[in-house]
Amino acid sequence: MKKIMVVGVSAGAGKSTFAAELGKRLELPVHHLDSYYWKAGWVESELAEFRAAQEEIVKGDAWIIEGNYSNSFDIRTAQADTFIYLELPLWVCLYRVLKRWATHIGQNRPDMADGCTEKMDWAFLKFIVTTYAERKRKMHKRMQQFSQADPARQSIYLANKKQISGFLKTLHK
Repeated sequence: MKKIMVVGVSAGAGKSTFAAELGKRLELPVHHLDSYYWKAGWVESELAEFRAAQEEIVKGDAWIIEGNYSNSFDIRTAQADTFIYLELPLWVCLYRVLKRWATHIGQNRPDMADGCTEKMDWAFLKFIVTTYAERKRKMHKRMQQFSQADPARQSIYLANKKQISGFLKTLHK
């Protein structure tokens, strides 16, 4: 496990927190895709710029890249040796998104670009609820395709807090 993708079913699945802890335990650099995609004031990066940043990251010998972003999934899957998928229940994801917002109101989270202070709106919550089931199907398919493409690569499925903490405990710190 040297080139690791961390993806999740939804916002609030715990990707950023998990990736940060994984990076500490494995002593690998962690790259949060939100910090590459968003510019100050919640301005989206150009797709070519966003993809180019990831193409540079995956040239490295070891990394953890956290985030979903379908528009650049191919870059990460082509180079990763490990695919870690977090699939927590919808209600947990919603709770965590709301908790994160309440905890960081007016602040920048460490996994975001500078100038992207925490915000919340109904459109984002609606997006989480209405896309959850389809994203779940899509991620299962991607996880399966990842493993089938090369038997030397591994997919890890973690579906609850107990599985996540149990997995992390198996790793050296």
